[in-house]
Amino acid sequence: MNTILTGVGASAGTVQGPARLIHGPDEFSRFQAGDVLICRTTDPAWTPLFAMASAVVTQTGGMLSHAAIVAREYGIPAVLGVRDALDLLPDGSPLTVDGAQGTVTVADSK
Repeated sequence: MNTILTGVGASAGTVQGPARLIHGPDEFSRFQAGDVLICRTTDPAWTPLFAMASAVVTQTGGMLSHAAIVAREYGIPAVLGVRDALDLLPDGSPLTVDGAQGTVTVADSK
Protein backbone atom coordinates (compact mmCIF):
# COMPACT_ATOMS: atom_id res chain seq x y z
CA MET A 1 0.00 0.00 0.00
CA ASN A 2 1.24 3.50 -0.83
CA THR A 3 1.32 6.43 1.56
CA ILE A 4 -0.43 9.51 0.16
CA LEU A 5 -0.01 12.96 1.67
CA THR A 6 -2.08 15.94 0.56
CA GLY A 7 -1.58 19.67 0.38
CA VAL A 8 -2.24 22.59 -1.92
CA GLY A 9 -1.51 21.86 -5.55
CA ALA A 10 0.31 25.09 -6.42
CA SER A 11 2.02 24.21 -9.72
CA ALA A 12 0.64 21.54 -12.05
CA GLY A 13 2.44 18.50 -13.38
CA THR A 14 3.29 15.00 -12.25
CA VAL A 15 6.82 13.71 -11.70
CA GLN A 16 8.65 10.91 -9.96
CA GLY A 17 11.90 11.38 -8.12
CA PRO A 18 13.75 10.73 -4.88
CA ALA A 19 12.80 12.76 -1.79
CA ARG A 20 15.57 15.05 -0.59
CA LEU A 21 14.90 16.55 2.84
CA ILE A 22 16.61 19.92 3.14
CA HIS A 23 16.36 21.74 6.47
CA GLY A 24 18.39 24.82 5.60
CA PRO A 25 21.03 26.38 3.36
CA ASP A 26 23.81 24.42 5.05
CA GLU A 27 22.35 21.27 3.42
CA PHE A 28 22.04 22.65 -0.15
CA SER A 29 25.14 20.68 -1.24
CA ARG A 30 23.22 17.41 -0.66
CA PHE A 31 20.68 18.32 -3.32
CA GLN A 32 21.12 16.77 -6.80
CA ALA A 33 19.43 17.29 -10.15
CA GLY A 34 16.12 15.40 -10.30
CA ASP A 35 15.57 15.33 -6.54
CA VAL A 36 12.20 16.31 -5.08
CA LEU A 37 12.85 19.22 -2.72
CA ILE A 38 11.19 18.60 0.66
CA CYS A 39 11.44 21.51 3.11
CA ARG A 40 9.53 23.62 5.61
CA THR A 41 9.41 26.73 3.41
CA THR A 42 11.52 28.59 0.85
CA ASP A 43 12.75 32.13 0.36
CA PRO A 44 14.93 33.74 -2.36
CA ALA A 45 18.08 31.99 -1.05
CA TRP A 46 16.50 28.65 -2.05
CA THR A 47 15.85 29.66 -5.67
CA PRO A 48 18.97 27.94 -7.14
CA LEU A 49 17.59 24.56 -6.01
CA PHE A 50 14.49 25.03 -8.19
CA ALA A 51 16.67 24.85 -11.31
CA MET A 52 17.69 21.30 -10.29
CA ALA A 53 14.48 20.08 -8.62
CA SER A 54 11.98 17.79 -10.33
CA ALA A 55 9.31 19.02 -7.86
CA VAL A 56 8.87 20.91 -4.59
CA VAL A 57 6.98 19.89 -1.45
CA THR A 58 6.78 22.27 1.51
CA GLN A 59 5.19 22.03 4.95
CA THR A 60 3.87 25.61 4.77
CA GLY A 61 2.70 27.96 2.07
CA GLY A 62 -0.01 28.33 -0.51
CA MET A 63 -0.69 29.60 -4.01
CA LEU A 64 1.05 32.95 -3.47
CA SER A 65 4.08 31.72 -1.52
CA HIS A 66 7.64 31.95 -2.77
CA ALA A 67 7.76 28.20 -3.50
CA ALA A 68 4.56 28.32 -5.57
CA ILE A 69 5.59 31.31 -7.65
CA VAL A 70 9.10 30.05 -8.37
CA ALA A 71 7.90 26.48 -9.11
CA ARG A 72 5.46 27.87 -11.70
CA GLU A 73 8.25 29.96 -13.24
CA TYR A 74 10.44 26.86 -13.54
CA GLY A 75 7.53 24.70 -14.73
CA ILE A 76 7.90 22.09 -12.00
CA PRO A 77 5.14 20.56 -9.84
CA ALA A 78 4.64 21.95 -6.34
CA VAL A 79 2.52 20.69 -3.46
CA LEU A 80 2.55 23.03 -0.49
CA GLY A 81 1.17 22.98 3.03
CA VAL A 82 1.90 19.26 3.43
CA ARG A 83 1.79 18.98 7.19
CA ASP A 84 4.74 17.09 8.71
CA ALA A 85 6.31 16.37 5.30
CA LEU A 86 9.81 16.45 6.83
CA ASP A 87 8.73 13.81 9.37
CA LEU A 88 6.63 11.59 7.11
CA LEU A 89 8.71 11.42 3.90
CA PRO A 90 11.90 9.38 4.24
CA ASP A 91 14.99 10.96 2.68
CA GLY A 92 15.77 9.25 -0.62
CA SER A 93 12.41 7.49 -0.91
CA PRO A 94 10.83 7.37 -4.38
CA LEU A 95 7.96 9.84 -4.64
CA THR A 96 5.29 10.74 -7.13
CA VAL A 97 4.31 14.40 -6.87
CA ASP A 98 1.06 15.53 -8.53
CA GLY A 99 0.93 19.31 -8.46
CA ALA A 100 -2.55 19.46 -10.00
CA GLN A 101 -4.16 17.12 -7.45
CA GLY A 102 -2.03 18.28 -4.52
CA THR A 103 -0.79 14.79 -3.66
CA VAL A 104 2.55 13.27 -2.74
CA THR A 105 2.73 9.48 -2.95
CA VAL A 106 5.52 7.38 -1.50
CA ALA A 107 5.60 3.71 -2.39
CA ASP A 108 5.96 1.30 0.50
CA SER A 109 9.22 -0.59 0.33
CA LYS A 110 8.75 -4.35 0.17
